Amino acid sequence: MTVSDQQMANAIRALAMDAVQAANSGHPGMPMGMADVATVLYSKFLKFDPKAPDWADRDRFVLSAGHGSMFAYATLYLTGYASPTIDDIRNFRQLGSPCAGHPENFLIDGIECTTGPLGQGLAMAVGMAIAERHLNARFGDELVDHRTWVVAGDGCLMEGINHEAVGLAGHLGLGRLIVFWDDNRITIDGATDLSTSEDIAARYVASGWHVESCDGHDFNDIERAIQTSLQDQRPSLIACRTLIGKGSPNKQGTKAPHGSPLGADEIIATRAALDWPYPAFEIPEDILGAWRATGEAGALKHAAWRSRLAAAPTAAEFKTAMAGTPSGAWLQPHLDGLIAAPQKIATRKASEIALTAATAALPELLGGSADLTGSNFTRTASTNTLDKNDYSGRYVNYGIREFGMAAAMNGMALHGGIIPYGGTFLIFSDYCRAAIRLSALQETRVIYVMTHDSIGVGEDGPTHQPIEQVMSLRLIPNLHVYRPCDSIETAECWALAIESASTPSVLALSRQNLPQLRTDISENFSAKGAYKLRAADAPRKVILIATGSEVEIANAVADKLEQQGIGADVVSMPSWERFDAQAAAYKSELLPNDTLRVSIEAGTTMGWERYVGEGLRIGIDSFGASGPIDALYDYFGLTADKITPQIVARLGQ
Repeated sequence: MTVSDQQMANAIRALAMDAVQAANSGHPGMPMGMADVATVLYSKFLKFDPKAPDWADRDRFVLSAGHGSMFAYATLYLTGYASPTIDDIRNFRQLGSPCAGHPENFLIDGIECTTGPLGQGLAMAVGMAIAERHLNARFGDELVDHRTWVVAGDGCLMEGINHEAVGLAGHLGLGRLIVFWDDNRITIDGATDLSTSEDIAARYVASGWHVESCDGHDFNDIERAIQTSLQDQRPSLIACRTLIGKGSPNKQGTKAPHGSPLGADEIIATRAALDWPYPAFEIPEDILGAWRATGEAGALKHAAWRSRLAAAPTAAEFKTAMAGTPSGAWLQPHLDGLIAAPQKIATRKASEIALTAATAALPELLGGSADLTGSNFTRTASTNTLDKNDYSGRYVNYGIREFGMAAAMNGMALHGGIIPYGGTFLIFSDYCRAAIRLSALQETRVIYVMTHDSIGVGEDGPTHQPIEQVMSLRLIPNLHVYRPCDSIETAECWALAIESASTPSVLALSRQNLPQLRTDISENFSAKGAYKLRAADAPRKVILIATGSEVEIANAVADKLEQQGIGADVVSMPSWERFDAQAAAYKSELLPNDTLRVSIEAGTTMGWERYVGEGLRIGIDSFGASGPIDALYDYFGLTADKITPQIVARLGQ
């Protein structure tokens, strides 16, 4: 007998309710409600090959409504991906199972991105759609010609990041992006009219989107809405009117299946209502076979694509871009030039000069700024504007959308073929933070260029002066935070960030000019995280540890101490994370416990005790103030004249 679309959809519903029930935890409502949409999408539209989840020209599917993770696990299993297995699904939400509570890209190859924090999945999908259009402009339809599909819920469309992402996608005309809105009108608290009355469709239209609507349980109507959307050159939102928990006689359409198991009795009733008389986790062979057949068309397309790739004159270049192994050959000539002509410049300017060399050598670098290009210095001669008229450009004008920019960059990095970087002020890392955290969790190579990194911002005052931001970013696991002291370290940190394939980076850069302190470029000393920039002349009694603009101050303090016969090492520490990864012998030699250690950084002193122990922590443990830079550094005690007496007093001299 022919397997019906309804039977295929019910397989998703069964797996979702069984897995959540077995775990006694999870969200069965969304996958049950969107099962019919999934069936149409996978059987008739989505381009994928279960045997090659990393195929470069596959369609990207993003489950932005990550709480409904069983939607992803069920479709991946049913279509024949190697992971998850049915045993993995049996162990849904259990320790060690790849079927985590929310989809995680580093556990299952078929999961394109880690979702759960609402709205970020859709925003990452915007980045994937940008990547597809850019790579299409670079390599042509023969190698890059795919779509990005999203399932988003009411919560995704309420979150503030949705407004940023939707505005950017509409402005860029990303017609290869199609979003299914699970319009079930239910949130955890209950009906959506408890909290919202906006006209969502009108908002999307106003943002430059095409909007369709359909009955999310009518297979023909779903197909019609998709076909219509495919013909439009704008990004599309398809409002799928659905019942959350569809099939559950007593709970569908209510908040009950939003985050809770159906319960044993209700599952019995649901099986009867769905005409699904099979035991838990059992999918009949004919229904499973129908699902496995959905990937066959994709496999044929994949084979044809491989043939085109083999014949393409740009094949080697394409493979290099997708492999993500950029050359570091640009660095040494750049450093040689800096040594030949030292400059006293801000590290944001040093970053621009390094970027000029890197972007000329590495076409994968694609930049942008959240409306601060003239302050972040993130545009170079190699990075023309990317817009809907020219996707070959390598610079995105993100507008005042810091969160949306960060999430879009995550999507670009996950898509592959692009190394994204984007600029804003360090103080606005707070707006980006949720996406930066996902950068680290997802192990993406995203580079955050964050300038105006201290009270050196000056007259803009405490609203724009970072105090706790650098330290708070250091708390995020798998994030490299760099605060270089001069043009040499800035270039070294850029090289490290570009090389770090599975770790995002933050470059915290100064507004004020800083002298070039480094003269030794025999190796990338910044790679060690911390190193001895200057050795004591007199017998060593003090080790001064500083970052960024305060390394210059540490040097001045060392001069004053040496004049009094007090030997002082100066240690530049551009990266805590890289220093912590060094061998114990190196760390103990650089920072021995029997010497007074003093940290100097224009930010909170909390955290520095891990390196100075009972030593001195010089910094700022209050908000900043508005005034000229020199006056501020003097006011907050960040001068050699004010630091040196504290050290002398501690030494008892």
